[in-house]
Amino acid sequence: MASHLLPAYETLIEQRIREATERGEFDGLPGQGQPMALDDDLLIPEEVRVAHRILKNSGYVPPEAQQLSEINQLIALAGRAELSAAETEATSRRLRVLLVQMELAGRPLAAAQAWHEYQEALGRRLQVGSRPATRDRA
Repeated sequence: MASHLLPAYETLIEQRIREATERGEFDGLPGQGQPMALDDDLLIPEEVRVAHRILKNSGYVPPEAQQLSEINQLIALAGRAELSAAETEATSRRLRVLLVQMELAGRPLAAAQAWHEYQEALGRRLQVGSRPATRDRA
């Protein structure tokens, strides 16, 4: 299916949902007005659900999630104009270590995407830093 057709389908779907809502077809459904249960374990094999639930309830975060969080923090930090050259170098060095670990863990595309985001953040920072100061003239 051509990607240029997707917006038309989205518009049609949104229109049909809006019409069904106006007709009241969604009224009285089970759970109406209740928060959705997004804590669904259906994708977790039954034999490990209890262990997964215990780890989750105890605040355990998988190492991969911790690593992604640190990568995102470093990318955000890289975009800050007030970093010194030494801080920028330390940020870059730590990010490279994490991305190599990610690649070795079999996630080269995610590592490449994170590196691209880091380069964009640096580019934005350099653009902001290279703009001449403007003064309001009244």
